[in-house]
Amino acid sequence: MTSKRERAIVVSALKHAAPYIRLFKGKVFVIKVGGEVFADPARTSDFMEQVGLLHQVGIRVVLIHGGGPQSTELAAALGLDTTFVDGRRVTDDASLNVAAMVLNGQINTRILARCRDLQIPAVGISGVDAGLIRAHKRPPVERAGSSPVDYGFVGDIDAVEADILRKQLDNGLMPVVSPLSCDESGTLLNINADTVAAAIAAELDAEKLILATGAPGILEDVNDPGSLISYIDRAALDKLRESGKLADGMLPKAAAIDAAIANGVQRVHIISYKLPDSLLLEVFTNEGTGTLVVDDIQGLTPAEQGDGT
Repeated sequence: MTSKRERAIVVSALKHAAPYIRLFKGKVFVIKVGGEVFADPARTSDFMEQVGLLHQVGIRVVLIHGGGPQSTELAAALGLDTTFVDGRRVTDDASLNVAAMVLNGQINTRILARCRDLQIPAVGISGVDAGLIRAHKRPPVERAGSSPVDYGFVGDIDAVEADILRKQLDNGLMPVVSPLSCDESGTLLNINADTVAAAIAAELDAEKLILATGAPGILEDVNDPGSLISYIDRAALDKLRESGKLADGMLPKAAAIDAAIANGVQRVHIISYKLPDSLLLEVFTNEGTGTLVVDDIQGLTPAEQGDGT
């Protein structure tokens, strides 16, 4: 039997969440989750339960997933080397086959299976489907002090056919997007999931882009988890990058965040999937749990800056 104290906690939580539910009902949230979340069944369940709750209160969710750890693990099992440059994976012929197996086969299907259990009406889709992501093969990238880097079958985005996702959202479905894409001739291309999430968020005029990662957010000192930055703007984020304070894995995220905000996304959140209920706390409380990135800090509300209740 529920005690009076437990009932009071439940009622208080509902009252606290109600203004946020009213504010965000019908809005689009694009959520990107790293593949490491889906390497553990318990972690998968915990995170997808939070995503399901957002869907159930009327938020239109598009979920984009990565698959880095699983791709690296499968590549190693097949005797293949994995190469990263500035936090981005180099994709040769063999690595591309691995990406296709992991992203579209293993991870997307497992997410959908978990959604079935949670009664979330999810539909799997990749950048290849119906031309969702139109891309071209990235040319070799010049780097100061070294020879150009050929990333192989890695794509740069030309366009996002957002109506494909809008139709699914309008029908009450939750798209679960694999970032695997292709060019106009049908050549498969591997695109960083953060990059795909930023492009989709911009095209859908998303209320929020949320990046769930292993880090607690953006850190002033990468070696000090206690140096979490609660909120930051694009200019300050760029200064962190220029000063070398962003670790390799955060570099493509910083680029994706900058692109999303430059193209109209008002709020980008970086949270840790390791923190219990981090997604719900980020959405339904002023304090949040991670880092909020905006175009200009002057545009933050007092509550978002921690000056309100």
